[in-house]
Amino acid sequence: MKPYLLSLAAGMLVGIIYALLNVKSPAPPTIALIGLLGILLGEQAVPIAKRLLAGRPVMAYVRTDCAAHVLGPQAVKRDTNGSRA
Repeated sequence: MKPYLLSLAAGMLVGIIYALLNVKSPAPPTIALIGLLGILLGEQAVPIAKRLLAGRPVMAYVRTDCAAHVLGPQAVKRDTNGSRA
């Protein structure tokens, strides 16, 4: 239940920001997609900053965990037998 309440609260916050900026909802598709991309990238800013401050490698994280989160599951090419090609 907690994730749903947090999601509702985040949605309300975005709604308040829309109202303050006089942006009508639903926003035009391009603006909405850019906003969603900003959310995905913003979610990764904190883990990257923590790694930088801790002196841990950042690029490996960006290429693996960060990329998987932002880009989603990637298709894997399979041969005719169903095995990975």
